[in-house]
Amino acid sequence: MGKNDTRDTPLARRDFVKKAAAGIGAAALGGISARETPAVGAARHWDLTADVVVVGAGASGLPASIEAIQNGAAVIAIEQNHDIGGHGIESGGNIALGGGTSLQKKYGIVDSPDAMYRDLIAWHDYRFSDREVVRAFCDESVPSFDFLLAHGVKFPDISPNGADGGPQNVMRSQTVRWSGEVSAYAPNGGNGTALMRPLEASARKLGVQILLQHSMTGLVREGKFSGRVLGITATHEGKTLNIQAKKGVVLSTGGHTSNVNFRRIFDPRLTEEYQVVGEPWSRQSGDGEIAAMQVGASLWGVACQTVETQARSHIFEKPYVIGNQFGYPQGGGHRGENLKDSPIAGIARGIGLFVADFQNVIHVNQVGRRFVNEFASSFDWWNPCLESNGGWGEGGGPIWAIFDADAVKRENWTCTHPFVDTDGWFFTGESLKELAGNIVSKYQKQPLPGAALEETVARYNRFVDGAKDDDFAKPAPKYKIRTPPFFAAWSTPCLHDCLSGLRINGKAQVMDLWGKVIPGLFSAGETAGGFNEHGLARAIVFGRIAGREAARSAEHA
Repeated sequence: MGKNDTRDTPLARRDFVKKAAAGIGAAALGGISARETPAVGAARHWDLTADVVVVGAGASGLPASIEAIQNGAAVIAIEQNHDIGGHGIESGGNIALGGGTSLQKKYGIVDSPDAMYRDLIAWHDYRFSDREVVRAFCDESVPSFDFLLAHGVKFPDISPNGADGGPQNVMRSQTVRWSGEVSAYAPNGGNGTALMRPLEASARKLGVQILLQHSMTGLVREGKFSGRVLGITATHEGKTLNIQAKKGVVLSTGGHTSNVNFRRIFDPRLTEEYQVVGEPWSRQSGDGEIAAMQVGASLWGVACQTVETQARSHIFEKPYVIGNQFGYPQGGGHRGENLKDSPIAGIARGIGLFVADFQNVIHVNQVGRRFVNEFASSFDWWNPCLESNGGWGEGGGPIWAIFDADAVKRENWTCTHPFVDTDGWFFTGESLKELAGNIVSKYQKQPLPGAALEETVARYNRFVDGAKDDDFAKPAPKYKIRTPPFFAAWSTPCLHDCLSGLRINGKAQVMDLWGKVIPGLFSAGETAGGFNEHGLARAIVFGRIAGREAARSAEHA
């Protein structure tokens, strides 16, 4: 190396990361501020001490906690929410673990870790994944299935299916089932309850100390960009805590979809109007990624979150329901009477209306114009939603489902609370012009023009007369929009998974910008990047790996 080549000198390394951190600082930091970078190099008072500290008590954090304590570590798990579960407890409960599980064998499905690995790296959706990470996932898939059984998770005695686990003709996915009851125990009645509550019970029985309503504010590392991670700083009820991790910290904070600035690193179009599946129960604030980046960690697998693959279609979705903020059914889907029993009832505000037949609605943009075939899905639907759509912003603006009283009868909808949220997400009018004037939303940056909406509906009604959509090829439009009252329901795309995050290796160790392991720091689930896998299986497998490897790490003196 020449005397002027500073590529690997400590000064160049520090300066580079300082500049990188400054670049993401004001733009990307959400719950963690650029001003909250922990002090380093000085003696520190620890309020709490454990061998392993796990940040987040969801589908990665609880498996990490259990594995760590079973490997002899004392474990503290902190959780920002008032309860455990994260997005996992609200999920559909589909878990794509293969490689030769006992359930696969029972139903004659031949599989192995090697076959699983070959499938995943060759399949078009997974070609952008880190192969070391994929290999670890395949090798640990059967042990993770056995782990779930050992900790009280029960799977129905039915054959695995082809959802979420790679090529659709390979049967690796099984779904846990919940009764559908909505309560404080099951906040939205999701199947994920049948995964998370048994894991919680097992973790508590084993002695994991779970601290609720504790928010991480940063990581403590020996040097700003060197040495071991020693612990975390956190807040609880306005008080700051320093929590020591003698062996390691596991970041399982659930990704970054709720952090508008951070998610726009990957796609600048993802502006504030796009709401997040899983809220309001849990937010994906990006705190784990940001805290790790502040001590030198690298992001990884950006293509997984930007290239148009089937897996990426799980990042940005057509709403499952319309007329509520978050695009997913809240408090028991169609069962409105259950919303009152949910701990999120007061903040979710509306269950949402499930659309059985898109012949009953049209979609219009922020200027009252139709722009898409309403039956379209995936990229064919949400790419048009992200066009400028008559606005001047980076995103596509609000999308409204327009329908009339006849459509309400055909769909058997109840267009009152708690089925819809009339606080900015659902509107009505006796005429189309009145409807347009009643649409008031902080994301509707300009009044929706009544004349444009009237013209749009009139044109669509002519398509019904001819049974042909000359604009967007909706199959044989059936129903005119003509019977008052008229309705506008929020139908804007919603954000779901994170498929990019912190760089990890096959041991779930977080790596820095120079490809070196950051000692004492581990990550799993949607906080970690490099694997284009949708769903719970990735979270469970790498949670286990992270907890085990952290517990086996050398203790810091």
